[in-house]
Amino acid sequence: MLRLRTYIWCMALLTSVTGCSVIDEDLSDCVDVEPEKQAKLDYELRLVTNMTTELTTQLTTQTDLRLADALKKHLDNIFTDFAHDVDLSFYDTQGDYARIQHDEHFMDANQASYTLNLPMRHYMHLATANILDNESVTLENDDYCYQSKLRQAATDTIDSHTTGVFTARQPMEVLEGIDQSFNVHLYMANCAASLVIDPKGHGQLDKIRVYSTGFAKGFNICDSVFLYDDHPQFFRTIFTATDNLDELAYTSVTFPSREPKESATRSIIETEEPFIAEPGEEALWEFPVYVPQPNGSITKTVLSVKTPLRAGQYKIIQCWIGDNGEIIVGPDPGPGPDPGPGPDPGPGPDPGPGPDPGPGPDPGPGPDPGPGPDPGPDPEPDPGTESREVTTSVTFNWKPGLEIET
Repeated sequence: MLRLRTYIWCMALLTSVTGCSVIDEDLSDCVDVEPEKQAKLDYELRLVTNMTTELTTQLTTQTDLRLADALKKHLDNIFTDFAHDVDLSFYDTQGDYARIQHDEHFMDANQASYTLNLPMRHYMHLATANILDNESVTLENDDYCYQSKLRQAATDTIDSHTTGVFTARQPMEVLEGIDQSFNVHLYMANCAASLVIDPKGHGQLDKIRVYSTGFAKGFNICDSVFLYDDHPQFFRTIFTATDNLDELAYTSVTFPSREPKESATRSIIETEEPFIAEPGEEALWEFPVYVPQPNGSITKTVLSVKTPLRAGQYKIIQCWIGDNGEIIVGPDPGPGPDPGPGPDPGPGPDPGPGPDPGPGPDPGPGPDPGPGPDPGPDPEPDPGTESREVTTSVTFNWKPGLEIET
């Protein structure tokens, strides 16, 4: 047996360190080893996210900035480098990949150190962070390496994830008598999206319902592969708003969406910045929105998004509510420019024909004005990002209890 001293380093994006907690291991079954036969394992928790960029570029007006502050507070436990709990598993690669050692630690900090005792051999090491407080995601089948996965509750409609979940996989070889350093990065496995709605004075805001769908149901940690099926779950979004309800946000935290077909072979977690993804031809995930009307009917709008939502990403879609309760993507165009006073109506009615003055002399054709300057080709309209990546289908005047088309 070899005593392996482990240091966990989490990159500090937060402004303070609240301390760390160390759990002592039961060493009664392990033989003593000489102090010099130790190795060092460095853990580094690294978050790759564009949440700040998305908030900065999408929410810019004074009202938007108030909402951005509310969203930052709401997502603080999602897009964070603060590790509450970590789960460490070490699997034997020379047998059936069964787990040899399992350690669970409560960190509640951005760095901690503790001691493990491992036999000398080749391992596949899998790690997860921030699972214990996530009511929608559990770690399952982790006794064996290739069966270990993150799995959502098996229901048709579930709540959004309540924590940002991080994972890592790392081949390791523990050698005798050699100091070793292993840098293991934990990357975010889930993502988030917000639908920001300008209600335009629409009533019954407390009865608006927004869901999201089209995402993975689980994640195989060892293979870094997300798991999908033909019946994606619906997520209940979490409501956030400005104080005077002039802007509403409905946020879901989920596993990623599918990739477009041309890149469907991509299976690893997205870790590159910036998160650039061109819209494809097919809808990859959706926001179904239900807006009540004064007559008791409900208008259903489905916003279908063609751009993939990847691990570690945060996406904002802005829209507003139309007169019939339909959801219209993009900012409200407003009443349009002032048309001005209009043409001069002239001096008034004709006072009469008067005497005929005669034909008068012919003035001639006048000089040819020429063709004038070439105005050039007509400018092409800018299609806009939203119109390329989001399509909309609307069902008007749906009465609750009646079947509707989706």
